Amino acid sequence: MSIILASSSPRRKEIISKLNIDFEIIHPEINEDNYKYNKKTPPKDYAEFLSKVKALSVFENHKNKIVIGADTIVVLNENIVLGKPKNKDDAYNTLMMLSGKIHNVITGVTIINAHNQYTFSESTSVKFFHLNNNDIMNYIKTSSPYDKAGSYGIQDYSSIFVEKIDGCYNNVIGFPIARFNHICKNILNIPI
Repeated sequence: MSIILASSSPRRKEIISKLNIDFEIIHPEINEDNYKYNKKTPPKDYAEFLSKVKALSVFENHKNKIVIGADTIVVLNENIVLGKPKNKDDAYNTLMMLSGKIHNVITGVTIINAHNQYTFSESTSVKFFHLNNNDIMNYIKTSSPYDKAGSYGIQDYSSIFVEKIDGCYNNVIGFPIARFNHICKNILNIPI
């Protein structure tokens, strides 16, 4: 069984490596700017759609393999999707928006092989403490916020921002490994 992870995320690679399976990484050749969020679309559907686009872009040339696509978004107030920051000001403003509030991290996942195409999403609720200016400035001086939806990574320095989470921790990092494993084994009959 050959598996491809259609993702450029080093964090997804690290999480899936916990399964002790052989897989390769192929970066999906898509421009996410071509798929802007429409507020009429439920955020869950948007995350799932992006995961399908990524998986299908790789599956086109690898139809004899299992392809996994994933996309993680951060959602505030049910319909404000916070993507990756464009610059320091954007990162600062995003973190200030999240300060003292609850937001949801949603990861859409698509699994495709010659016999199946299955898409699901996982949502985790995250509550931030009220953030102070020094902590935000110290964080945005690093390179860490700039490749992450919502301008933070729960596994790095910004973990001090998090008061509590409700749901899957790995989902907040970028991949809901437990649910993925369950679906592969119990729904798709893919022995992982």
